[in-house]
Amino acid sequence: MRHFGHIPPSVRESLFHQEPGEFTSESPIRTLSAALGATLYSPATRPRLADDVVKQAGHGIISMVLCLEDSIDDAEVADAEENLVRQFAELDARGGEPPLLFVRVREPEQIPDLVDRLGPAARLLSGFVLPKFTQERGLPFLEALTAAEAASGQRLFAMPVLESPQLLHLETRAETLGGIARTVDKYRERVLALRLGVTDFCSAYGLRRAPDMTAYDVQIVAGVIADVVNVLGRSDGTGFTITGPVWEYFRVQERMFKPQLRRSPFVGQAQALRTALIEHDMDGLLREIGLDRANGLLGKTCIHPSHVPPVHALSVVSHEEFTDAQDILCPERGGGGVLRSAYTNKMNEVKPHRAWAERTLQRAEVFGVAREDIGFVELLTAGIPG
Repeated sequence: MRHFGHIPPSVRESLFHQEPGEFTSESPIRTLSAALGATLYSPATRPRLADDVVKQAGHGIISMVLCLEDSIDDAEVADAEENLVRQFAELDARGGEPPLLFVRVREPEQIPDLVDRLGPAARLLSGFVLPKFTQERGLPFLEALTAAEAASGQRLFAMPVLESPQLLHLETRAETLGGIARTVDKYRERVLALRLGVTDFCSAYGLRRAPDMTAYDVQIVAGVIADVVNVLGRSDGTGFTITGPVWEYFRVQERMFKPQLRRSPFVGQAQALRTALIEHDMDGLLREIGLDRANGLLGKTCIHPSHVPPVHALSVVSHEEFTDAQDILCPERGGGGVLRSAYTNKMNEVKPHRAWAERTLQRAEVFGVAREDIGFVELLTAGIPG
């Protein structure tokens, strides 16, 4: 699989200075954590779930979560599990390689039970999403995952969701973060990424952000994100990939604020794309993706297929970023120093910018590098299913 693999090779060649690399579900954890991109959630109750997975893979989806938790009613869990087993068997019978598939469970006991019930179709399973993760609650999940992996011989990853009230509340946040850090470090080889449950954070205070506001405009949420990245997203080898929060909206509501998309990138016929993005409330999503990146997050939880192309288009490394990163990491500059960027518009300081450059080249491996004259609009237009 590869990002933008759903578009014709000739189009891909015209867009990329360095095309997105290929990878499989067996690739190294470093590659897969960077490659998750827009992770699309789907209730496990959907009767044609196997068809949905195949369809979304054809539209460029790389990772999906099939949910047995908050997206379904408590009374539906048993039926949803049975449906999940049937749909995995159908996918297995079709052959081929689906997207990276994860199951969001409610309790640790579901992990070994589902892996056993999936049988040979467990080969299609990449791992589990672990809800409301804390040290106390998370350890049984990780122990269950490790046991299921040993019993099945199938490599399984965990994606803990950080969404508990203990993490949100100021008086318990530091202790909770410390416990989470110790727990995920112990199981480092199994933890693919950490996901942020911003909807649960808002719920604890009866809040819901409007479609023209980002998670970072809700200060109590922004503070938690900052602390999570501070403790769990460090670039010193102790950190993890942390993914961006879900964007809840996919149809426009009455707008209070002016659109957040400048006109200048959208020239000629692309003005229609700008209008469509605003009408479908995507300008707020685009701003939030940019803020995710600025705050150290990579990838994003998505609940609608229309959110995927913007996430992936904004994950592509620009030619300018790539040039800066290469200059900073040039072996001849191992001693440090400052240099003017090749684009002559900024300072590149070798030692302070090294971690940024390494992370940028890691993203370039899986999302590619745009040609010098290619911007977000062209990448978004190419990525939208026809």
